[in-house]
Amino acid sequence: MSISMRLRSSHASVRSIQADHDLLDAVIQAMVQIVRAIDKGGKAPDLKVFRAMLFYIREYPEKMHHPKEDHLLFPIVRKRTDEVDQAITELEAQHTLGDRLVLHLEHALARYELEGKPAFETFYLMVEQYAGFYSAHMRLEEDKILTTAAEVLTDEDWKKLDAAFTNHEDPLIGSQYKDSMEKLFSLIVNLAPSPIGVGPAL
Repeated sequence: MSISMRLRSSHASVRSIQADHDLLDAVIQAMVQIVRAIDKGGKAPDLKVFRAMLFYIREYPEKMHHPKEDHLLFPIVRKRTDEVDQAITELEAQHTLGDRLVLHLEHALARYELEGKPAFETFYLMVEQYAGFYSAHMRLEEDKILTTAAEVLTDEDWKKLDAAFTNHEDPLIGSQYKDSMEKLFSLIVNLAPSPIGVGPAL
């Protein structure tokens, strides 16, 4: 992900958000690389890898990443300043939009599975557009919200956030769900063609 100046922080909550972004970006960029390779004449991999990637980028943000931002980070930043209210409102709307975009990608993938090459261009373009959308989304969160949080949050605010983000029995997601997402990420790595993953090369 192209972030101009990633915030370096000792706070566990900030590092957790950045780590989530890195995982999501890795999966999205892997999908981009695969469709670009196919577009250049490479052999399409087992489409199971696309389904696993789409499931991951839909489920991980919706169940694990966005709830922590919407219910923990954003409200506490809003409490301390109104300078980024517009950015937070935009990000909240993007959380909803992103889920719809992934649904559209799933439909485009289904058409590609059914129709083959004639339906590939639509899927390819949608993957590229989604990658651009989500890269800008993550950049706004890091450059605007996390930077502002570092300036305005109190030590007590950070204690609450860090405790919530490092709670392995997080009531927002549950530890079993987190474990299942980690297993899914490992599956994607094993299915994705090299050099993206360890599966057969395109």
